[in-house]
Amino acid sequence: MTSAEHFISLITVASAKKLAAALVLCFIVYHGVMHLIYGSDSCRWLLTEGRYKGDKEWQPYGCMMHHYTQTDSRRCLRYLAFMGHRNHFVFTGDARVQQLYKSFVSQFSVDGKPADSAKLLENADLSFNDVQLKLNVQFLWRPRLDDTMSEDFRGWMDGPAPSMVVAGCAAADILVNNASEVKLYTYYSRGLVRLVQPADALAEKGIRLLWMMQDPVLKERLPSQLSSIDNTKINVCNKAATEILSHSSAHLWESSKLVGAGVLEQSPDGYLASPLSLRHKVQLLLNTYCNDHMNFDDGSCCSYPEAATTLQLLTFSVLALCTVMGTSAWIYRRINQYRSGHLYSRVMLQEVENNDELTECDDPKSEQNQEKNFYSLITSLALLSVILAYFYLCDRTNFFMKENKYYSEFSFWLPLGYILALGLFFTEEREGGPRALNREQTDELRGLMQAVVLIYHVTGARNVLPIYMHLRLINSAYLFLSGYGHFCYFWQRGDVSLVRFARVLFRLNLLTVSLCLCMNRPYQFYHFVPLVSFWFLVVYVLAWLPPRVHSGSLAEHGPRALLYLALKLLGLMSVITILYMSEVFFEKVFVTRPWKALFVTTDDDIREWWSRWRVDRYSVAWGVGFGAGLLVLQRLDHVPGMALAPVLALVSLAAYSTFTMICHSASECEEVHSYVAFIPIVGYIVLRNASLALRGKHSALLAGLGRISLETLVGQGHVWLAADSHGVLVLLPRFPVLNLLVTSFIFICASHEICRLTHVLAPYAVPNDWRHVARNLLLFIAVLVPIGIHDGMF
Repeated sequence: MTSAEHFISLITVASAKKLAAALVLCFIVYHGVMHLIYGSDSCRWLLTEGRYKGDKEWQPYGCMMHHYTQTDSRRCLRYLAFMGHRNHFVFTGDARVQQLYKSFVSQFSVDGKPADSAKLLENADLSFNDVQLKLNVQFLWRPRLDDTMSEDFRGWMDGPAPSMVVAGCAAADILVNNASEVKLYTYYSRGLVRLVQPADALAEKGIRLLWMMQDPVLKERLPSQLSSIDNTKINVCNKAATEILSHSSAHLWESSKLVGAGVLEQSPDGYLASPLSLRHKVQLLLNTYCNDHMNFDDGSCCSYPEAATTLQLLTFSVLALCTVMGTSAWIYRRINQYRSGHLYSRVMLQEVENNDELTECDDPKSEQNQEKNFYSLITSLALLSVILAYFYLCDRTNFFMKENKYYSEFSFWLPLGYILALGLFFTEEREGGPRALNREQTDELRGLMQAVVLIYHVTGARNVLPIYMHLRLINSAYLFLSGYGHFCYFWQRGDVSLVRFARVLFRLNLLTVSLCLCMNRPYQFYHFVPLVSFWFLVVYVLAWLPPRVHSGSLAEHGPRALLYLALKLLGLMSVITILYMSEVFFEKVFVTRPWKALFVTTDDDIREWWSRWRVDRYSVAWGVGFGAGLLVLQRLDHVPGMALAPVLALVSLAAYSTFTMICHSASECEEVHSYVAFIPIVGYIVLRNASLALRGKHSALLAGLGRISLETLVGQGHVWLAADSHGVLVLLPRFPVLNLLVTSFIFICASHEICRLTHVLAPYAVPNDWRHVARNLLLFIAVLVPIGIHDGMF
């Protein structure tokens, strides 16, 4: 074996997971050192560093910035006023600060007009008040860093002080001291020194003082009265502010300078800030002042993570116990192996690793007869506990950084094109021969859809209506395949036992329930799993109700078996239609205790469940109907018109895409989508199976992704995205593309391991004996009852 072949042989799923674990440990050490050296204050990151993204939106370093509308801004101050806070802001400085003051005021003025930034503003003090918000915003005209400004600060030391002070000036000082940079530095430093003591005293009173660093200027656009100002002198003033105020309690607002410099070419006169720059600066101020009080999901800057609940603490105590026991068991076994003199254990370990990879997460045809013992149970629970702890560390703490999403046509279509190209590159022949809609093919379809879903979420493409509607189609296709798969299983095996029912629900909900307990999120937060679980329950009841229709019943009932199935489907669609036609009846059904907690959000609101249920209310029924129709077609020798099927399938896909482009709103599209979603889904299936060559091949890469689609759907919001899916996790700051590749690799490895652990733990939680299943179910309910009582479920 050559060195290259040996290296390729080492590239396995197990080695990839080890590399991912090593990367996680390295990033934990890296971010821990960063927090020790630079601190973990995200307000400091917000006010210090950042960059412009491709859409000219500002991205702070390491945290997420919420975009405050006027409604959000007024709601924040109204809440703070209700809580007894004084919303008193003071802007003190020259024309640039006055310009910022007017932009800040326009954020709260309901009928006010924005200031004209193309004119130098009048030299006067200004004031704005709003009684409802208990808001008082002042501007003090202080163009020079002299005794007047320092006296204002000293007055706040002894008397009533504002909540926030934004100060800054330089132009007048530069004009007066234009002859020498040394003289300018000395004069400017002396003025700043006079502010140090008041700044420290104000900080002790809880007042935030921001010193606005000076933006650069465009020399060629400056008006005649400012023509002697240049960037060299601006830098002298900024250098003095950094050297003097960095040793005080004042905050150097350096990101203000970066915001202005990034759009300097839009400055109206080369000195004043552009409207875009002012908008970003106002947003920075509002994020600094409001985020920790409003707790917006997409605003992690200046916001502390929510405190852990009692249930979370109990959950993590159990997980910690499992981790300790699992680690102890692993160490004990390794010591025993070493003492037994098994020097060939490395070879045996390699064989075990190879066998461990052959789960349903990799190969759907493999049947593992895993040895059920305490060691396997406790080590699996320990691994799951460690992964859940990593989920919590990424999403519910500020240990790792987070950034806002960024959408562009390029950022959406380029990675999708890469994945499709890789999927074609890893095409393989199917071992079982060409068969329509085989297992590899459905896994491939799930993988393709999952790739689109992941790219959709990481780029934030929700506001693009055609892409949004195609995502709705993907959700419908998931449920369609779910209905088709469950029908095929019930038809072929006729198994409607409690064991089958519990095993499917366990595999669907293990990760979701674990995350609900660890992340303090309602079940409905993981919206896809409640949908799939609910519709599986519906299909199970449909199959369980007599007369039970399956392949074996054909001999008993003959063609009537298909008639019974058709009647069941008709009854199901009738019930669905009744629920849809009466929203009151819908709420009566799903808001009934104790299962109400499964369908409402944290705010006790069922509208999210109603919206998702309404859009895909027929998708599972279409899947069951398609399975029955395919069964009938397979029994026919010849179906006329099959030659035109691929053409009609292509037309159906094109028609749906055209429909998404011409409809005007999401609500209008979704209303039509519920009735026509099956058409493009069936069209794709027909097109994918148009020839024997297409049926006999599949993409191993996409099929592998499809087999872990449930884990990736549930876990993406915590270890790939961040802040409840509103942002992006940042393990490697300043390198967004490389960071996305690294987080994606870790995310896929974690999802695959969770899939493997789920299949390992399933026989313990759901044994083959229905009596043991009933016992475990009662134990699970006994655990849920105290939680339900605490949350008001009963």
